[in-house]
Amino acid sequence: MASAYAYLFKFIIIGSSATGKSCLLLRFTDDRFQVTHDLTIGVEFGTRTLTARNGQRVKLQIWDTAGQESFRSITRSYYRGSAAALLVYDITRRETFLDVTSWLNDVRAYATRNTTVVLVGNKRDLEDQRQVAREEGEAFARNHGLLFIETSAKTGSNVAEAFAIAADAVLERIVRGELEGNMEQYGVRIGTGAGSTNRPAVVQLERGTTSSSTRRSSTNCC
Repeated sequence: MASAYAYLFKFIIIGSSATGKSCLLLRFTDDRFQVTHDLTIGVEFGTRTLTARNGQRVKLQIWDTAGQESFRSITRSYYRGSAAALLVYDITRRETFLDVTSWLNDVRAYATRNTTVVLVGNKRDLEDQRQVAREEGEAFARNHGLLFIETSAKTGSNVAEAFAIAADAVLERIVRGELEGNMEQYGVRIGTGAGSTNRPAVVQLERGTTSSSTRRSSTNCC
């Protein structure tokens, strides 16, 4: 059955404003890019099914949260019951990298101890404007036990891979027995079928939908 999947994972995308969070979601779910994108108020939502390295099909339910400080108290409620968080900064704006510590503290405080965190340096297509070296992102991730990847929502570079490595990490935690008991508290639900396949592709091409909250003011997105 084409719609069968082994698990449903809840993911969140967090980080400072204008780092390209919504563009990453749009690129992943719809494979398209908007040069300008209104700042998110509240959350945006999207889904996509992928095939993990072990051959299991996994459906991702992805919540993109607003980055403005005024919405932090609202969006923190989405941290609870998240299997993974993609923590995004803009490699061309050092201040967004400096903000990563605060966002990570929120994950530690409001998500579960087993939430997988992927540190994502976005806008790698703007290499000539880079303010944060790749080595800095790698070092931060290594020191805090995070996964790390650089992406470009504009070109699509590594976008699917960012979500895939998070899904693979969650599956590994299931195998290790770290999500025992009521897995829904960890953002994991048993899916509609075995969803297994012998083809070890990273991403399956079935796409879902993206819905938006009310939004305001435009920003460059890539």
